[in-house]
Amino acid sequence: MLKFLQSQSLADYNTFGFDVKAELFVEINSVEEFQELLHTPEWNENQHLILGGGSNILLTDDYHGLVIINRISGTNILEEDDKSVVVKCGGGENWHQFVLYTLQQNLGGLENLSLIPGTVGAAPMQNIGAYGVEIKDTFHSLEAINLKTAKLVVFFPDECEFGYRESIFKHKFKGEYLIASVSFRLDKPGFHHLNLDYGIIKNVLKDKKIENPTIQDVSNAVIEIRQSKLPDPVEIGNSGSFFKNPIIESSEFEKLKSEFPEMPFYELEEGKIKLAAGWLIEKAGWKGHQENGVGVHQRQALVLVNHGEGSGKDILNLAKKIQDSIHSRFGVELSPEVNFIST
Repeated sequence: MLKFLQSQSLADYNTFGFDVKAELFVEINSVEEFQELLHTPEWNENQHLILGGGSNILLTDDYHGLVIINRISGTNILEEDDKSVVVKCGGGENWHQFVLYTLQQNLGGLENLSLIPGTVGAAPMQNIGAYGVEIKDTFHSLEAINLKTAKLVVFFPDECEFGYRESIFKHKFKGEYLIASVSFRLDKPGFHHLNLDYGIIKNVLKDKKIENPTIQDVSNAVIEIRQSKLPDPVEIGNSGSFFKNPIIESSEFEKLKSEFPEMPFYELEEGKIKLAAGWLIEKAGWKGHQENGVGVHQRQALVLVNHGEGSGKDILNLAKKIQDSIHSRFGVELSPEVNFIST
């Protein structure tokens, strides 16, 4: 039976730790519970917000409506052949715990995505990625519940319109589905090619004198790198990388490179260049900056943090100042990776 709570603090449901309140609040543990919810007055008479791990959102005020926490769990194998396995995982499962499960099963494909905060259901929405790997590289399919019809619909890769930190669920179908489960095709031992394109992973493995790395070795290296660069939300409120790495034309990059020859970059297809947002922010002097109880992390300029005295609006204002500063200094537009939530 669904249990609705009133005036529920969301401090434990967003990794910034902002103590805003939900007018109504409910947790759902299965597809059937969510389908039941869609026929209740609590759903039909209120605006609603669906949360997973709350790791990629910025709550700027109390939410005057119904907040739903996705707790759909469970992991099982859908199919397998000699080379690969299709693993299905509930959308409410913790992402990193799922990655650890795949490593324990000796299945390759997600090791570069270790320690990314959030839930499995949020992963395809953002097409999360790190160190040369994105969700779309191993994505098989997902099941999502249509919020209007309550029907369970299957989406395959081409239907998700994956892009850089983008999917159809962030635009055309934004707010129209709850992702109940996600399935990935992962490689069996002997059939997986490690992605070590990012030199920093190679450097960590070299320092540890690991010449023939396993998927576990790569995962451990990624975890070490992330822990050295990114603050733990348990210790200081944050949502990880706040901005996307901007992508510009090669002609635009050549002009910037002549003025900033030390500028790091990554070549993409079709003459596009990806810049390091963190480098731009640090170069503009924002690293370690603090104001109104919030700030820019002292070790990683790409991370905005809550020092415990600020609000979501303070983070929003700081982000706007940083965007204006980067545009003024480099002529580059910074886009937030974090979703802004307000009512």
